[in-house]
Amino acid sequence: MSSSERPASPTPSERERLDAEARKKEEAEQATLPYKWTQRIEDVDVTIPIPGNLKAKDLIVEIKKMRIKAQIKGQDPLIEGDFPHPIMPDECTWTLETTPTGKEISIHLDKQYKSEWWAHVVTTAPKIDVTKIQPENSKLSDLDGETRGMVEKMMYDQEMKRQGKPTSEEQQKQDMLKKFMAQHPEMDFSQAKMG
Repeated sequence: MSSSERPASPTPSERERLDAEARKKEEAEQATLPYKWTQRIEDVDVTIPIPGNLKAKDLIVEIKKMRIKAQIKGQDPLIEGDFPHPIMPDECTWTLETTPTGKEISIHLDKQYKSEWWAHVVTTAPKIDVTKIQPENSKLSDLDGETRGMVEKMMYDQEMKRQGKPTSEEQQKQDMLKKFMAQHPEMDFSQAKMG
């Protein structure tokens, strides 16, 4: 594809409009789910509203390393499927809580890999755009140094990609090539390609 055939990059206002449309579509898809979910880099919380007359003995909640199922006995599951990434089942919990409008099953899942954002809780559900996740800075400070550095690098690289600029690794390669070229002016680098 020649450069004249490539579609033009969207202008900032077009990108803003496209992002807003994508957010609206994503929110509509998530609103159709029988549960709500939130996540931090290290865990996922799922809440499922249920009728107020139910008790824990009326429920089936199964949490495994790669799978979840929650249902009211004798009914179709409210959530069932495979996780996109493994969890640590021994660290996960579920409770039945009373709310102003009834009750809800509250499920807390500890991610095994605490450096990955999930696009969905179960792989059959609609995905969210994980590149748009903006973690709270106060939560970043809770992470250990190595994990925090990895998360900050991921956030920086995502922002650079969004702006069409080189990621930290691409910039490092470019800098190394420039340094090498400066040290070896006798060599012809006109055909050099970065891969």
